[in-house]
Amino acid sequence: MDSAASSALFTGPFALGTFSVRGSGAPAHPGLVTPEGEVLDLRAALDDPRLTVRTLLEDWDAVLPRLRDLAASRTGDRRPLDALTVHAPLEPRQVFQSGANYRQHVIDLEMAHRSPDDPRTADEARAEIAEIMDRRAAEDLPYVFTGLPSALTGPYDDVVLPDWCEKPDWELELAAVIGRPAHRVAAEDALSYVAGYTIANDLTDRAAVFRRDMPAIGTDWLRAKNAPGFTPLGPYLVPAASLADPSGLRITLKLNGETMQDESTKDMLFGVARLVSYVSRTARLLPGDLVLTGSPAGNGLHWGRLLRPGDVMEGSITGLGTQRTRCVAEGVS
Repeated sequence: MDSAASSALFTGPFALGTFSVRGSGAPAHPGLVTPEGEVLDLRAALDDPRLTVRTLLEDWDAVLPRLRDLAASRTGDRRPLDALTVHAPLEPRQVFQSGANYRQHVIDLEMAHRSPDDPRTADEARAEIAEIMDRRAAEDLPYVFTGLPSALTGPYDDVVLPDWCEKPDWELELAAVIGRPAHRVAAEDALSYVAGYTIANDLTDRAAVFRRDMPAIGTDWLRAKNAPGFTPLGPYLVPAASLADPSGLRITLKLNGETMQDESTKDMLFGVARLVSYVSRTARLLPGDLVLTGSPAGNGLHWGRLLRPGDVMEGSITGLGTQRTRCVAEGVS
């Protein structure tokens, strides 16, 4: 499902994406998109028939000034967004996902799972949990696991709910896109390794999160999060220089037109810099890799309303555009 240019608004003079000419059968190509909804084919503009958004990121510091010049020049063969299919903006090698990273979200989850025998009042319990969250943010480490690039899909594609999926839920997130190899970087330097940002909806089957047959093993993120198409991505990669502060963005998800998530990234326990630094302590981050930063309060589990075939999710983040995806049952197009 494609979107009109009216939902393509983003901050800054340009963004990057991956597009194909609708109905042409031609392969997808990297494109520079303007806020007015015009797309320049970068393979032609940069005279490289094998160019992708990821290869652009592999030489990001050198190519960024050229992209700025192209955006300002208004030259080249530009097509309207309405003539194009919008794909996920890039294909990463690695996907790192952060969990339990929004203060209010974690407090709500803890309250939802509170024992009926808890002697505290609700206000007392909430205050104690909030204190623990503040201490965790100050003293502890982020919680990060890995996802599969094969779970990514486009920002307007249908999301297929597998027949085995019992409790599918939404999790709209800010995703940082890495622009330089990063290993063991300090938090104060970490943002210099981020090329830009995009939107990810990190769907989860809540019924599959914990192994029923082996509860001592804990979480099963492979089963819960990595079905094909369970991570709609995009629509665009917006350069980091176009966003003044990634800690002040609004994340909003609407389900069938009703707002379910509406929170600022200020509510993160661990901001983008700390997450990137933490991941880099163990892994070697590569250009094009994604670091998903967690989802705020307002998931389906909180509302007691999980995803069903026919549901339409519309997710937006300040300055990054809007994605719109429809849920369909497996075997139904």
